Amino acid sequence: MSDALKHECGIALIRLLKPLEFYKEKYGSAFYGVNKMYLMMEKQHNRGQDGAGFASIKMDTKPGERYISRVRSIAQQPIQDIFAQINERVNKELAEHPEYQDSVELQKKHIPYIGEVLLGHVRYGTFGKNSVESVHPFLRQNNWQHRNLILAGNFNMTNVKELFKNLIELGQHPKEYTDTITIMEKIGHFLDDAVSKIYKDLKKEGYGKHECSPLIAERLKVAKILRRAAKNWDGGYAMAGLLGHGDAFVLRDPAGIRPAYYYKDDEVVVVASERPVIQTVFNVEFDDVKEIDPGNALIIKKSGQVSTKQILKPLERKSCSFERIYFSRGSDAEIYQERKTLGKLLMPKVLKAIDNDTQNTVFSYIPNTAETSFYGMIDEVEAHLNQKKTQAILNGNGKLSAENVTSILKERPRIEKIAIKDVKLRTFITEDSSRDDLVAHVYDVTYGVIKPTDNLVIIDDSIVRGTTLKKSIIKMMDRLHPKKIVIVSSAPQIRFPDCYGIDMANLETLVAFNAALALLKDNNKYDLVETVYKKCKEQVNLEDKDVKNFVNEIYEQFTPEQISAKISELLTDDSVNAEVEIIFQPVANLHKACPGHLGDWYFTGNYPTAGGNRVVNRAFINFYEGNKERAY
Repeated sequence: MSDALKHECGIALIRLLKPLEFYKEKYGSAFYGVNKMYLMMEKQHNRGQDGAGFASIKMDTKPGERYISRVRSIAQQPIQDIFAQINERVNKELAEHPEYQDSVELQKKHIPYIGEVLLGHVRYGTFGKNSVESVHPFLRQNNWQHRNLILAGNFNMTNVKELFKNLIELGQHPKEYTDTITIMEKIGHFLDDAVSKIYKDLKKEGYGKHECSPLIAERLKVAKILRRAAKNWDGGYAMAGLLGHGDAFVLRDPAGIRPAYYYKDDEVVVVASERPVIQTVFNVEFDDVKEIDPGNALIIKKSGQVSTKQILKPLERKSCSFERIYFSRGSDAEIYQERKTLGKLLMPKVLKAIDNDTQNTVFSYIPNTAETSFYGMIDEVEAHLNQKKTQAILNGNGKLSAENVTSILKERPRIEKIAIKDVKLRTFITEDSSRDDLVAHVYDVTYGVIKPTDNLVIIDDSIVRGTTLKKSIIKMMDRLHPKKIVIVSSAPQIRFPDCYGIDMANLETLVAFNAALALLKDNNKYDLVETVYKKCKEQVNLEDKDVKNFVNEIYEQFTPEQISAKISELLTDDSVNAEVEIIFQPVANLHKACPGHLGDWYFTGNYPTAGGNRVVNRAFINFYEGNKERAY
């Protein structure tokens, strides 16, 4: 994606099912879990580089012994910073106490971070400040071991205001107005309530205070706590939690918007946001890694018992298609094939744009994440050429010379590496014209491979704001003096804001929205903007379930092709000499390529939860009123 877009987060959970001595004997270190967590977080660094956090719990410690450790960082390379801190502390303890070296018992007792339950998180901030206090895992502390709660997640809630109000009605005084704090306190409230009730029951049964603690851990029903806490949540989420005594859970939203995968054997239970992370780190097969079903929680009790429980009734499955197009690592077997298919399905439109002139067309891609869809596109170009060659040979009726046949077979797709991203340039100068000049040099181009008679086809993952295209890529491509530049987006037009964890909160930043507005002006229909505004305002006080998405009316006035043409116009300034055409993936093709992942609200406005329609209407109201606030 050529536009800078913050998005997503990544979670990683490891529960060691054997005593730490087992891992020391088999793998050479009691820090087996910590080492694996480092790998799992590094393999998900694509999901978040604003910050990272790690927490661990030691089980069955004695009173007075520290059993929870946590470290968080917002350093430039936060994952490396976290594990450098952990490594430094571990080495310091081992150097000062050589007797710990061969004793797992002493290591567990005295060295932090070692433990049986580990939770990791990588973060892109979409809500709140990017300070270390905003980095997951969050910790809710209590002197009762069972009431300690550690939480990390990949999520955004659309109804934080309502959930915050519910906490106040419960008598709480939340310290922050963020969805993470609000969710943690909601779970914490029902956790406290459950622990108190079990304790009272045990007392009635005649157990002494000291005897109650292990029995509370045994009787605590995590699924019931989650059902009570999550009752009114509206959003996309995959959240992981640890309880102080050793229970753990991962809960997924009912529409399956945010991803979560797990693997279990007799040594470990592992959860991550992406399947290939688990496959690579634990060397397991594709089919060994399972998906947590929407609305369900994977629950790992202190005893080691693992179960999956339905927490919320599943909605129509709308797992995020943007995950497939761009966010997740392309090494996932399914995602790799889906991205190739996205490139393949675009070829009819590309061939039309170049008048089927493959001989005078160079194909390339930008950025590197578009490489897989590029392969799919080239496969289809080759299929087109093979058909063309076959027909040419058949038309020769067996009378072609060897030289003619060789000439026919010689034609192949012209593939070149055209754009190369240079260093991450920082725009120290704030004056607009100077900043634009710096942005224009983010990419270098390959000279000498494009002729003035050539078309240049560049495939991108998606086009969100179009800023980098306009300020940098199109101008850089034009320096090569092609006849025509065709920019191809493997994703459809992004028309609506996201409210489930991706940093697209404002309509006016989306180039498709600006193109639709420009077309309204061109066609003397701009009064529709005020009409839609009034319809949105009339719904402000309705319940979410009764709200409709009226922003769709802006787009319904024009065909996708008309909007694409206007986007091409908006992103091409007067200094560009080549003809520029921008092609977008049709939504129907997206569904063909990713049939199991139909969360397409960015493109269609069909939000998977009731809160989505309220958010898009609020985004439109904010746009109309010139309000730069987030819509959720």
